[in-house]
Formats: sequence, C-alpha cells, structure tokens
Amino acid sequence: MKRKRGTPRLYLAASGVEDMPVANTEERLLALLATLEECQAFLTDRTNTETARLLSLAILELRMELHKVTDSELKALCDMIASDGPAPEPATRQLPPYLRLVK
Repeated sequence: MKRKRGTPRLYLAASGVEDMPVANTEERLLALLATLEECQAFLTDRTNTETARLLSLAILELRMELHKVTDSELKALCDMIASDGPAPEPATRQLPPYLRLVK
C-alpha cells in the first residue's frame, strides 16, 4: 500500500449501518480500514507511537470483524505463536486459513 503524503482525510461512519446490504457494509468497512491504516502510518511517521499502537488495536478489531474471526480463534493463534509451535487443536475446531502460522 502506497502511503499518501499530507494529513489523511477522515471519514465518519454514518449511523444505520445495520440496515445496509452486506456487500455495501463490507465495502464501507474496507474503506474505513484503509483510512485507519493511513492515519496509523501518519502517526508513526510523526513518532506518535502510543497513539499509533492504539489505532492498531482498532485496525485489528475491524479486520477481525471483516474476516469473522472470533476472540477464541485469535487467542488460539496467539497461544500458538507464544509456544513457538503448533498447539494441539480440538479435532472439531480448525483455524481458518488466514490465521495459520507461517514461518
């Protein structure tokens, strides 16, 4: 993703997103995600690391929502990374392919 120079344009999410068609909602969330990533890059360039880290949490939460990742799936991935190897998974619960640990 190419960084844009200057102050990033901010977009406010409109109310009533619940009533929007799924494709339109995902499109708006992707646009919001791009805006948040631009803001994070802007803050990082300005060495405002604490605020950039807080924004990264919002970006993670939004990505989880877009990809329908549950908290338990994220925890399983974090546990796998922390143990530096594949953790035993229940036979009925497999991680989605986008959460696989790649070394």
